[in-house]
Amino acid sequence: MKAKMARVPVREQDPKVRATNFDEVCYGYNAEEAQAEASRCINCKNPKCVTQCPVSIKIPQFIEQIKLGNIAEAAHIIAEDNSLPAVCGRVCPQESQCEGVCILGIKGEPVAIGKLERFVADWSRKNGVKCVETAPSNGTKVAIVGSGPAGLACASDLAKLGYEVTIFEVLHKAGGVLQYGIPEFRLPKEEVVEAEIDNVCALGVKIETNVVVGRTITVDELFDKENFKAVFIGSGAGLPKFMGIPGENLNGVFSANEFLTRSNLMGAYSGETDTPIYTGTKVAVVGGGNVAMDAARTALRLGAVTTIVYRRTEKELPARVEEVHHAKEEGIDFRMLTNPVEILGNDNGWVTGLKCIKMELGEPDDSGRRRPVPVAGSEFDIEADVVIMALGTSPNPLIANTTVGLDTNRYGCIIADDLGATSRPGVFAGGDAVTGAATVILAMGAGRKAAAAIDEYLKK
Repeated sequence: MKAKMARVPVREQDPKVRATNFDEVCYGYNAEEAQAEASRCINCKNPKCVTQCPVSIKIPQFIEQIKLGNIAEAAHIIAEDNSLPAVCGRVCPQESQCEGVCILGIKGEPVAIGKLERFVADWSRKNGVKCVETAPSNGTKVAIVGSGPAGLACASDLAKLGYEVTIFEVLHKAGGVLQYGIPEFRLPKEEVVEAEIDNVCALGVKIETNVVVGRTITVDELFDKENFKAVFIGSGAGLPKFMGIPGENLNGVFSANEFLTRSNLMGAYSGETDTPIYTGTKVAVVGGGNVAMDAARTALRLGAVTTIVYRRTEKELPARVEEVHHAKEEGIDFRMLTNPVEILGNDNGWVTGLKCIKMELGEPDDSGRRRPVPVAGSEFDIEADVVIMALGTSPNPLIANTTVGLDTNRYGCIIADDLGATSRPGVFAGGDAVTGAATVILAMGAGRKAAAAIDEYLKK
């Protein structure tokens, strides 16, 4: 039993080397390592890992096939519930979901479920394994707004059921946050993201890019003019939040959305595109989530000395433990219990630094975390010529404002029930469009629930 306590380590780039390039940090398992790690699974009678997975992957079953060397069969088992396994195996917060309840984690290390999922997906891609089983077409058209994780998951499940599915994407490439938000060193675009999207298209899903639903065409027109019988809104949360402090209009202040989109989708990190990206020499990233880690690690690779400014302690950081660990290894400085009160600038209107105040933790707030409270008289400055705000996002109001009968809450999120049904008959929503902040796997789970609800709705 002792051998089962320690997981098989995953090979990674050396921190000093990877901090200078955009190549993927983690190399993943090879076949021998994957089988060794899979052999640690004790095949629980009550596998909590499955119930904690937002898309309910049959985890013990696919791991059992890895043990037996049947990787193609493992791929087919995963494909029953997950259309983006190579993505999820890389970026999902397994430590707080499936792996977080693994029984081996009580006294040792949980099974590396995410790394095994990634291995199966990568092996399948390299060996030409295709999982594209669908029902015959039923001739019913369903529209999907947004090609991010929620939209892709919803589209995949509906296509498997025989629906004629078209995804409408506002940008020139499909993938949503997978394309514009998550950096290349965490999620390779051509090798992984575009290959996974190709698999979705192989199910018969059509994708139309450069379509702004709410401007190019409205949701009402999708029903009335294009004869779609249901619409799923998975448009994400692309509207960045700022602090409302003095100096936010200075040159050198970015939202993480803009900074990462320029780098990831527009290829600015390569220096070979027409899209510029400015990092200065010292970057301060305000926030503590995965987006903050992505922005900080991107700025580091672009040559800046980078500091993360977060108003709580490391214990409260919402980012994945793995991403925080990688950021620290790469040399990013963390200024905890620190909150900006002003962005400083020079006479030419450019950022010169951050005026901050030290914080201490008080009583818990609505999030369940202890509320940060300013320490009087503790102000100090951090030198910076670029400030990146990574404070969360809210949905773009365009769709809600141009769709008759669609209700939103005070945050601009579309109001939907647990299955994605909205106040407008035939319109469903999920992911960031509803919550304002969902991880890739939670968004996919919402997309799958909505697909089942759409199927039930259309069969009435």
